Amino acid sequence: MTFDHIAVVGAGAWGIALANAIARAGRTVLIAARSRASAELLAQQRVSPRLPGCTLDERIGVAPAGPEIGRYDAVLLAVPAQHLREAACVIAPELRAGTPVVACAKGIERATHKFMTEVIAESMPGAAPAILSGPSFAADVARGLPTAVTLATHEERLARALVHALGSPALRPYHSTDTRGVEIGGAAKNVLAIAAGVVAGRGLGASAAAALVTRGFAELFRFGEALGARPATLTGLSGLGDLVLTCSSPQSRNYAFGVALGKGGMPGGPAAEVVGGKLVEGVLTAPALVETAQARGVEMPIASAVADILAGRVRVEEAIDKLLMRPFRAEA
Repeated sequence: MTFDHIAVVGAGAWGIALANAIARAGRTVLIAARSRASAELLAQQRVSPRLPGCTLDERIGVAPAGPEIGRYDAVLLAVPAQHLREAACVIAPELRAGTPVVACAKGIERATHKFMTEVIAESMPGAAPAILSGPSFAADVARGLPTAVTLATHEERLARALVHALGSPALRPYHSTDTRGVEIGGAAKNVLAIAAGVVAGRGLGASAAAALVTRGFAELFRFGEALGARPATLTGLSGLGDLVLTCSSPQSRNYAFGVALGKGGMPGGPAAEVVGGKLVEGVLTAPALVETAQARGVEMPIASAVADILAGRVRVEEAIDKLLMRPFRAEA
């Protein structure tokens, strides 16, 4: 089971960073852009507009997403969570049966409350769904800085083979068969990172920030347990690891968005999903996460506060007061 030819669908910052990392691992890579115009521009300039100074590796080809996909051994879908179904449907007719399709987005589909591997399974019945997630910024991966992530599929042999195909000394994937656990960590941490940003933007201090991350992880863990995730996954790279990174760095779009929200720099009512030309995945994931948790009887007060703020149901200060007035309880 070898994967020497890898297609990456999506020419954004994450898609280009992954493509360069995989090319450095010695694979032949195709970036399949979602529009012909984007493909032509990238093929001509060989420079990412989203990653200044990042030049495409010479082993990377560029083309619009289409028939060429069928010639590749594995496909990475490096598109936003809410656009993953559309991208999957475009390439589904070109895919060979059994081809691994790896979701590289972190979120829950808002309209259906489905996770990314579920969207792949529905949209591409012949594919082998997988998920790649963990503490990773596109700029770090593009520069070849050391990064560790988790790659999960339902079949361990396939997960191992994909890890060896995509991994390198700089990009170190760990394999797993707990796809749901990996997906939960990536989706929930984006919402919790908005809350962490609000704490920073409001100037509530380092102690409050530590409490927010700790109690946020408790919410993530409860949610994961209710959906059958393994504790080791939730405390691993794609769970706790990604939460720590995303809740502590202004490089995180979700955290930066929360900081602006906490400072009052965002408009009232429903928040925009794109800020400064960059997509904030947690904005769209928040209602789907909270509604899924409620359906399972899982209490997620911090995530619920974020969803309420984004929907314009409460103001930031009201949400903070509500959290601080919750009854005292045992830590369990």
